[in-house]
This record gives sequence, C-alpha cells and structure tokens, in this order.
Amino acid sequence: MPVAIITGASKGLGRALAEALAARGWDLVLDARTAEVLKETAAVLAGHGTRVTALPGDVTDPAHRSELVAAAWQLGGVDLLVNNASALGAEPLARLEGLPLDGLRRAVEVNVVAALGLVQEALPLMRASDTGMVITVSSDAAAEAYETWGGYGASKAALDHLAAVLGEEEPGLRVWAVDPGDMATDLYAAAVPDDGDPRPEPASVVPAFLRLLDERPASGRYGAPSLLEGR
Repeated sequence: MPVAIITGASKGLGRALAEALAARGWDLVLDARTAEVLKETAAVLAGHGTRVTALPGDVTDPAHRSELVAAAWQLGGVDLLVNNASALGAEPLARLEGLPLDGLRRAVEVNVVAALGLVQEALPLMRASDTGMVITVSSDAAAEAYETWGGYGASKAALDHLAAVLGEEEPGLRVWAVDPGDMATDLYAAAVPDDGDPRPEPASVVPAFLRLLDERPASGRYGAPSLLEGR
C-alpha cells in the first residue's frame, strides 16, 4: 500500500486528511508534538486496518525528521509527504510593530526550514516511488496582506516559493502548495481568539486534497475552494 508522512496530524486538517487516507488503505507515519492526542488519533486510524506509526516530536529537530523518514522506509517508502505542521509566530497574532522576533524565527523555523529539511530527508524515497508527491499546506495570508498576519503570511509565502522551485527541480514528483481556505481549527482560534464567526470543519476541504492525489495535476499552487468547485 502507499505510504504517507503527515506532520501536525493529531488534529485539525492533518488528522482529517490522515483519516481519509487510512480509509483508502494508505499506511501512515504521523507526527505531532502532543503525544497523548497523537496516540489517540493513531488508535482511531488503525481501525481502518492500515499500519499507522505515530511519532511525537518537534519537526524542527533533525533527529525527529530522520525518525519519521526511517519509519516510512520500514513501511515501504514515501509516496506522499504532507508538510502540515505550522507555527503562528504570535498567539494571538500581532501587528508587525509588536511582533516578537523570536516568534517570527519560530514560525520560519517550523513553516519553512523544517518543511524543507523533511523534504530533503525524504527525497530519495520519493524519487524511488512511482507516484512521489509533496503537499505543503499554505494560506491565503501567503498571497494577501492582512493586518496582524504578516509574520505567519511571510513564512507561508516563503514555503510557497520553496514548493514552486522544488516542482521545477524535481519534475518526476508532483509538488503542490495548497491553500485550504478558512477552517475551524485550533490554529485559527489561537491566532484570532475573539473571532467567533463559524467556519468550515477541516474535513470539508479534504476532498480537494484527494482530488490532487487522484488526478495528479501539474505541480503548482492550488486553492481548495477552486478544487472543490471543479468536482
């Protein structure tokens, strides 16, 4: 069966996507920082009859990234890498004049440096796959200027560019940066705690990601809403 590595997989979009892949028979290597929540998620997904390896840790740790790829190798390789783990840089978000520089460094380290580090670690296995794919989870803040979203948006814009270049450098792979749109996640609640407006559940955008896997369009940046409209 195909094998996927998904970071930030204990809840939100990462868990929703992992559930959809497990239902399709994918074997999974899952990462998150909170061990107990990740363990519970893995137990649920294993109910689909697939092999699930849950490895708690921080993606900024090179040893942890190596551990994720080694676990995938033991399952058969890496057919899909989903860089979903994200850091905001400030909780709640802050205007640039007050954005803590240590927070910005953390956002860049998680959202950009660690994402590329995991790609580098997994690249030999993805090249060896007949269907090697990379998904980097982006944001509309990477392309639009929203007050207080500057640090997070800048890190996601950098991630988008890395994904675009990787797609050019690795024509044998499919590399997609995906903007999932608004979702009801813990990340958004931490970013804007005073915003009580209803938002779609992460599971509602998973079909957009599955469409990419099924149709394998050219590498590039995609928005989940447009992918869903095209179903």
